[in-house]
Amino acid sequence: MTDVIVIGAGAAGMFAAGVAAQRGAKVLLLERNDIAGKKLRITGKGRCNLTNDCSVNDVLANIPTGGSFLHSAVNGFTPSDVMGFFSSLGVPLKTERGSRVFPQSDKAADVVKALLACLDKHAVTYKRARARKLIHKGGRITGVATYCGDEINCGAAILATGGMSYPATGSSGDGYKMAEELGHSITPLRGSLVPLVAEPGLCMRMQGLTLKNIRLSVFESGKKAIYEDFGELLFTHFGISGPTVLSASAHMREFGSKEYHVLIDLKPGLDETKLDARILRDFNKFSNREFSNALGELLNRMIIPPVIEKTGIPPQTKVHSINREQRKALLRVLKSFRVDITGPRPIDEAVITSGGICLREINPKTMESKIVRGLYFAGEIIDADAYTGGYNLQIAWSTGYAAAQASSKPDRQL
Repeated sequence: MTDVIVIGAGAAGMFAAGVAAQRGAKVLLLERNDIAGKKLRITGKGRCNLTNDCSVNDVLANIPTGGSFLHSAVNGFTPSDVMGFFSSLGVPLKTERGSRVFPQSDKAADVVKALLACLDKHAVTYKRARARKLIHKGGRITGVATYCGDEINCGAAILATGGMSYPATGSSGDGYKMAEELGHSITPLRGSLVPLVAEPGLCMRMQGLTLKNIRLSVFESGKKAIYEDFGELLFTHFGISGPTVLSASAHMREFGSKEYHVLIDLKPGLDETKLDARILRDFNKFSNREFSNALGELLNRMIIPPVIEKTGIPPQTKVHSINREQRKALLRVLKSFRVDITGPRPIDEAVITSGGICLREINPKTMESKIVRGLYFAGEIIDADAYTGGYNLQIAWSTGYAAAQASSKPDRQL
């Protein structure tokens, strides 16, 4: 008789299975993919930003959806606990800019390998199978049925099937369907940490251009900036992407009812006075050129035509005839290059899923369902998501730990 069945061998599922088995439970881990940790292997561009070396309060402050709900779980398994756990598994760690924690090897595969070794050490049974439904009787979980036709009895089940992002890794929404069949509500699903669709005419002309060391500011319906970031941005055929854009997308949650635009500071290392002086030097150097041919030392050639258009200065204008007000217009564009955002890319292009199992239906201390006893949730399947920086994997570890602790208690095993 299996004590705990964990459905989904992603970050939360593998970790929860290992913790439950370490506590003495007989654990079966079900995974539909041919390999475990398929999404974990590609997270952080294959480097795996597995947590953030910060306080619990800082973690919760970086979880815009579900932060207060996760207070108990994150306190129960903190970033320090995560670092200690992986160090104990023989994964040396390092901390980079923004307190982001990575394996020293820069290989996400090393994190997966360590988790699989932990499962082996604690005798977790691993089975490749796709769960079809949760079996329940008398208001509690009694087993799991698979698409192979098996019905496996258990004392508790942990749903850790992930969200809807990156469907190629197996995130097909199976967990939502199984939970709904038992009476759970699913809050609307959408992508978070996702590329953004923007003015097609503008961005398509700069397709493939990467801007490094820029400052990105997000504005909502005419308000002050709601988010700012510094780093890298990529123009694509549909709009914009890159690290700063993925982070910004997490703050743009009400498309349809609100309008958003971003301003790009193309020269954040120079204040307006210094940048104006730089422009004057270039103008003096190229005084007899046309305006369209005078910015090559200041900007990448691909962005020069859009910048000129936004200044309103005719591109054929001789540089020596550009007046002070026109130069100020160029300065404004360089410090606040505007891109209007029309929406996010599809959820299957998102890093994570926003939305999921309604938090009101989950016990925040144990991750147990309030509707069906013996059913637990861990990871991306719940309605909680965070900004970039290792916080989403911290949610996976913390909720996986809470679910494993509670589900493996003797009174939860039949």
